[in-house]
Amino acid sequence: MKRVIGYILTPIFYLIFGFILIVFHPIQVICYNLGGYSAHKRSVDIMNYLLIKTLIILGSRTKFVGFDQLPKNKPLIIIANHQSMFDIPPVVWGFRKHHAKFISKKELGKGIPSISYNLRKGGSVLIDRKNPKQAINEIKKLGDKIEENNYSALIFPEGTRSKNGQMRKFKAGGIHALLEKVPSAYIVPFVIDGHYKLQENGSFPLGIGNRLTYKVLPPFKAEGMNSEEVTAKTELLIREELNQE
Repeated sequence: MKRVIGYILTPIFYLIFGFILIVFHPIQVICYNLGGYSAHKRSVDIMNYLLIKTLIILGSRTKFVGFDQLPKNKPLIIIANHQSMFDIPPVVWGFRKHHAKFISKKELGKGIPSISYNLRKGGSVLIDRKNPKQAINEIKKLGDKIEENNYSALIFPEGTRSKNGQMRKFKAGGIHALLEKVPSAYIVPFVIDGHYKLQENGSFPLGIGNRLTYKVLPPFKAEGMNSEEVTAKTELLIREELNQE
């Protein structure tokens, strides 16, 4: 029965989700060109808040937990598990006071209304997965920006999303590059729980009636730890929260 309802609600969801992206593309352009970074960021924050609210169409309930424990005016390295293509809006909204930036594959930098523009203009970096040297250099540039402005950087160390919610092994490469440039950063383990259920059937129909939780675990400093140790500790914390071995 749920799947039948999904066939009905999914087109409505995609229509409204896509409408928001299309409407906010020119809004972003105007804000960026007339008001600079701050105005552009506000438009992106509002857009992502609305994108989260579209999940109500699918009967999903969202819950943000633990954001009050984030240190203020400090650079953050957000390390998260990756469950679906819908993971980004809650990150943007939840960490809006901390100016979250992303490490994205270069293919996302063009062709997608609002999203591509924000990646190019909002301070994130686009990497070529086939060119490790370019990728590391771009991540290091992002690290400099995070350190200088007390921003935050999000990294999905699994490399790709988990289609069934079971976490993949975390890779330390990107975390190592960031730590080299942002030694003063707080490490923020971030748990995304339930998003994989949205795409249990692929992109159509989407899952309905799910509880979606976005939880910040206690931040910690990486002092005295190398990147492999930071990666392993963060992976363990997120696995424990998700009750995965």
